[in-house]
Amino acid sequence: MSSDIALRVRGLGKRYEIGARPYRYGTLRERIAASVARPWRRLVGREPVAGPTTSIWALEDVSFDVRRGEVLGIIGGNGAGKSTLLKILSRITEPTTGEAAIFGRVGSLLEVGTGFHPELTGRENIYLNGAILGMRKAEIERKFDDIVAFAEVDAFVDTPVRHYSSGMYVRLAFAVAAQLEPEILIIDEVLAVGDVRFQKKCLGKINDVARGGRTVLFVSHNMAAIQRLCTRALLLDGGRVVADGATSDVTARYLSGDARPTFVAAARTGEPQIVYVGLKDTAGRPVIRPLITAPLVIEIGYVLPHVAPGTCVGIGLLTADGAAVFSSDSRDAGVVASGAPDEYFARVTVPADTLLAGDFQLAVCLWNERDVLDLQEPALAFSMDPGASPLYQHLERRTGVVQVRCGWEVTVPSSAAV
Repeated sequence: MSSDIALRVRGLGKRYEIGARPYRYGTLRERIAASVARPWRRLVGREPVAGPTTSIWALEDVSFDVRRGEVLGIIGGNGAGKSTLLKILSRITEPTTGEAAIFGRVGSLLEVGTGFHPELTGRENIYLNGAILGMRKAEIERKFDDIVAFAEVDAFVDTPVRHYSSGMYVRLAFAVAAQLEPEILIIDEVLAVGDVRFQKKCLGKINDVARGGRTVLFVSHNMAAIQRLCTRALLLDGGRVVADGATSDVTARYLSGDARPTFVAAARTGEPQIVYVGLKDTAGRPVIRPLITAPLVIEIGYVLPHVAPGTCVGIGLLTADGAAVFSSDSRDAGVVASGAPDEYFARVTVPADTLLAGDFQLAVCLWNERDVLDLQEPALAFSMDPGASPLYQHLERRTGVVQVRCGWEVTVPSSAAV
């Protein structure tokens, strides 16, 4: 076995039974009562019958290697198998088939609260997680102040974590996972629960971890973060690996083949937040593949739960590999957005014949002069269709991403005329 390998996965598969009753450990009293009632149920025809079950494979025949010091981005749509894969690699779930060999100490940040005991304080959970990672008490104590400072929970470190908000939970969980220096760090999309400022802080820490030579597996729908942090990407679809290679190539394939014309926030955070983004035509109908010859309408819903003076809403259009095309915000049209607590709706129209055919991402941002309040990057992914555009009458494809109506003039100098 090469000492350069941090993780080796071969033929990994995970099957779930849909409709099967979950196994539950009953008490002695429940078991005695059930054994007494069973003969009577059979006599009267009331013996419970198990319903039909269906098998689904959340993962199937997944194989790959990860080298030490590599930062692997794992991407794919909802239900692709990303979280199932990370749970198996974190030893939370047993695989149905195949094996995963891990060479090093693993720290995981998956679902909010994974690995925390709700009745223990933040301090006690830090020591518990350190012990699970195989660290000595002196080693944990040396890192303790850094963990608390990074998580920004100084005032609550001796409070049971069941009283923490979801944001505090995530901050402490991430700080523990990153600061206790596991050799392999596994991170799921859970960072999306935190506020934008802390997300940036976490991404900076992941970058530091990666540059320190540790191995990172990172699941995210934020393609900009994947491209910035990861040296390689793995694309899952239907539980199978469909692409594995350079980050720019794999993310471009994902975005071009996975149109997401609508964004809806998974939950309300209680903070200023973008809750909806959608692509429409001028009649208000949803579009999946807009025509370059027609105006493109972007609808944005956002909420300000409390007073947020100076709030602006803006969009950024990017290519499939994350390069900026253009940006615009409400101030460009002289629109001053209110900062009063309420739910808001914005409508942005991109003129017809602005973009060329191709794959694009749309980022949406909410901010004020002091801070970014919410950033969805990308909120959407879509492809522009050339349709019957005269630009494509003589060429099947054009280079670039935008149309520029240039003035042309072709003349024959009189001196050269025949």
